[in-house]
Amino acid sequence: MTRPARADVPEIDDFARPYWDAAAEGRLLIRRCHAAGCGRAHHYPREFCPYCWSADAGWEEAGGGATLYTWSVVHRNDLPPFGSRLPYTAAVVDLDEGPRMTTEVVDCPEGELRIGMRLRVAYRRLPDAGVVVPVFRPEGPTGPEVVAGPDGVGG
Repeated sequence: MTRPARADVPEIDDFARPYWDAAAEGRLLIRRCHAAGCGRAHHYPREFCPYCWSADAGWEEAGGGATLYTWSVVHRNDLPPFGSRLPYTAAVVDLDEGPRMTTEVVDCPEGELRIGMRLRVAYRRLPDAGVVVPVFRPEGPTGPEVVAGPDGVGG
């Protein structure tokens, strides 16, 4: 039986599978170009470097630190399952390795959000979907943490 598509669950193809498998293990992967003269890291995962167009890129584990670039607190979203998560903070963060990443900030009241604040990766397990999604929370203890899923269930 095929599950209906959900807006909060990625379609995982063979190329991106290492990224999602690593997230399930509490590791954040990015891609880095290995072409001479480039060497830039990028995210979202793709098979070529978006800066020099080289196909010589590989997976690299990111440290998990980031800086908040911008955010928007979403108070209305009629698309299931987001309505049950309101309000939530959609954000863009700058990873310490350089790439900018679209994500969600969790465990931080709206009034405490600040551009430039330090964040650390955490992981939201979506048990009914069989996937783990990287999210970010204010920097604190090191190490990957599992945050509660949308149904309140954590790791």
